[in-house]
Amino acid sequence: MLRDTFDGVADRYDRARPRYPRPLVEELARTAALGPDSRVLEIAPGTGQLTVPLAEFGCRLTAVELGPSLAAVARRNLSAFPRADVEVADFALWELPAEPFDLVVVATAYHWFAPREFVAKAASALRPGGHLAVVTTHHVAGGTQDFFDRTQRCYERWDPTAVPGFRSPTEDESATDTGEFERSAHFEDVTVWRGVQEITYTTDEYLDVVLTYSNHLALDEPSREGLLACLRELLETRHGGRVTKRYLHELITATRTGD
Repeated sequence: MLRDTFDGVADRYDRARPRYPRPLVEELARTAALGPDSRVLEIAPGTGQLTVPLAEFGCRLTAVELGPSLAAVARRNLSAFPRADVEVADFALWELPAEPFDLVVVATAYHWFAPREFVAKAASALRPGGHLAVVTTHHVAGGTQDFFDRTQRCYERWDPTAVPGFRSPTEDESATDTGEFERSAHFEDVTVWRGVQEITYTTDEYLDVVLTYSNHLALDEPSREGLLACLRELLETRHGGRVTKRYLHELITATRTGD
């Protein structure tokens, strides 16, 4: 499965993947009233990009990560937080503890799950009045857009799954469908917070980022090396070895009903 590819690049994933904007973390903490008495379940934490900021609120936190290498790095990053624990398991198969959680959160991984089954299990993990939070990350139009327009020729040459004529979506085109939460009898008060950040990378830093994407990791080695060489040449010859990428983050929250 594509989602299994991340575990083989755990250290690069930890180094290259963007952290979440502080306003998003603060909005999540405010909505869920995070504090030392809070019980938090994070699903698919990766190496702790959101886990560490959440643990800083002093909550009791359990993170369930599929990849053992990713989990090992997450534990290392959480070593200063004794109330945070990382378990290696597939959330779909993980046995929920008897005591419910105040917050269930998944960041940039919701798309790997079957939505209906995920929402139902998240509801079972929460106390009435608790919160489900889904964080999404999208690359949207902006930043060094000329570079991203030009990369299309690299992808069409080297990636057999590339969509011909693909262009970066706008922020409005990247909105996540919240219907699964709104239709669920287990949740109410669905809200969406949106924010953007732009990150500037050197050539090597940018290639590090793309080498954490599942579709790039799934390419055969000649195709992957050809793609990387094409991107490197484009960056070095036309953009001075620097590129700015624009990210849209969404924080979707819903409140567990008292059913």
